[in-house]
Amino acid sequence: MFDFDALSQAMARQIVLCVGDLMLDEFVYGEVSRISPEAPAPVIAAQRSELNVGGAGNVARNIAALGAGCIFVGLIGNDDAGRMLRAELAKERLIEPILVTDASRPTTRKVRFVSEHFSTHMLRADWEQAMPASAAIEQQLIDAIVAALPRADVVLLSDYAKGVLTARVIRNVIDAARKLGKRVIVDPKSANFAIYRGATILTPNRKEFAEATRSRATTQAEIAAAAQEAMLLADCEAMLVTQSEHGMTLVARNRDVVHVPAYPAKVRDVSGAGDTVVAALAVTLAGGADQEDALRMASAAAAVAVGKRGTATVTLAELRKKILPQASLAAEEKIAVSSDDLDAHLAEWRQQGLRVGFTNGCFDILHPGHVRVLTQARATCDRLIVGLNSDASVKRLKGPDRPVQDERARAEVLAALEAVDLVVIFAEDTPLKLIERIKPSVLVKGGDYTREQVVGHEIVTANGGEIVLVEIMPGHSTTSLVKRARENMA
Repeated sequence: MFDFDALSQAMARQIVLCVGDLMLDEFVYGEVSRISPEAPAPVIAAQRSELNVGGAGNVARNIAALGAGCIFVGLIGNDDAGRMLRAELAKERLIEPILVTDASRPTTRKVRFVSEHFSTHMLRADWEQAMPASAAIEQQLIDAIVAALPRADVVLLSDYAKGVLTARVIRNVIDAARKLGKRVIVDPKSANFAIYRGATILTPNRKEFAEATRSRATTQAEIAAAAQEAMLLADCEAMLVTQSEHGMTLVARNRDVVHVPAYPAKVRDVSGAGDTVVAALAVTLAGGADQEDALRMASAAAAVAVGKRGTATVTLAELRKKILPQASLAAEEKIAVSSDDLDAHLAEWRQQGLRVGFTNGCFDILHPGHVRVLTQARATCDRLIVGLNSDASVKRLKGPDRPVQDERARAEVLAALEAVDLVVIFAEDTPLKLIERIKPSVLVKGGDYTREQVVGHEIVTANGGEIVLVEIMPGHSTTSLVKRARENMA
C-alpha cells in the first residue's frame, strides 16, 4: 500500500492533459405515482433539477477534485448549453479549459428523469450529433492539444464517441505524447482498439472489453488471455478491465496480472463512475504510485462516486475516509477486546480482499522512531494490526521497573495513530501465537532485525505472505528516554 498523505501531496503537483467529449448532464428528480391518461407511460411530477459538467468534463472535474491541475480540451456548439459549460468550467480553479466551438453541431446534452423515491432512472433524452468533427475542427483540436502537451505530466483521452477523438486526433495526440515521453491513458469507446495503438493503458469496462475482444471472458485467467491478444493489436503497455462490483483487473504486456476487488459501497447512481476511475488512475500514476496502488485508489474513488447521485466528483477527504476508514474511529474502537473481536475484523477485511499487515512491540513511551516504523508498516498493507506486549510481558522483557505506562494507556496511544487500524494485546513474550491466528499477508519489523530474527517469519512465508524490514530512525529508544528522564529527576 502507500503513504496516503505523501501521495496526495505529490498528486497536487501534477498536471493532466484531458481530451474528450464534453457534455451537459441534467438530472430531473421527481415522484412517479400515476400513469398518463394519454398513453401507457408513467408521469413524473418534477420537483427539482441539477445541471452538471458531464462526459470528459466530469473527468476533468474529478482530476481537479483530487487536487491536480487539468488542462481540458473539448468541443462545444454555439448554443446555450455550450455557453453554460464554458461558464461552469471557468469557475474551476484547477481546470484550464481550452474549448473549440463548432457552430455546425449542438453541444451534447443529456437529460435524465429520475424517480426520487425509487432512485430509478425512468428516461433519458439526448441532444447530440454523434459524428466525427470536420477536418478544420480536427486541426483546431490537434493544434490546441499539441501546444499544451509540454506542460502535462500525463495525457488522458476520454472517448464518448461524440466526435472529438477522431482517428486523426487520436493518432496525432498519442504520437506527439510518445515523442515527449508522456504516458497516455485511454478510456476507449471504439471496439477497434487498434486506433489507440501506442497508448500506455486502455481502460475498457467489461462490456467494451467483450465487444472489442469478441470474448466472454469472466475469470481473471480468461480476461488475461483475451487482453494479451488485444494488447498486441493496440500496441499498449497494459489494459485495465473495470468490472463494477467485481473489481478491476490490470493485465500488463509482461504478463503480470493485478486484480483489485471492489470496495463495498451502497450504490445510488453509477453515472460517471468510469470518469472517476480514469481520473484517479491518471492522477495517482502521475503522482508516482505504482500500478497496484493506483488501482486501489481508483477502486476506492469509484466506490465513493457510486454512492452519490448524478455526475459526481470525489474529493481527497472522501477518498481518505474510504481507504482509511479506521482513522475516523475513536481510539477505544480500534482496540481488540477479545479473540472474537479480532476474528470479526479479520473476517470482514478478508471478505473485502484487503491485505492485512502485522507488526509488534512494547511501545512503552511512543517516540518518533516508533511513529516512523508504524507509518512505513501501514504503507505496505491495507489494514495494519499492531501486537502490543502486556504489562506482565514487558516486565519480563524489560525489567521490574517497566512499563512506564500500563497496557491500556499504551494501547490507546497506539490506536490514536492514523497508521494503526487495530491494536491487540498479547500476554506471551513473543507474538508467535498471535501471528499464527492472524496469518498476515505481510509481517513488518524494523531494519535492526534480520529476516531470520523476525518471530513468525516461517508462518507468514508458508502462507504466501512476505517479510518487510523497514528503515528505523537512529537515536530513538524508549530505554534511553526512560534512563535520561530518571537521571534528570535524581
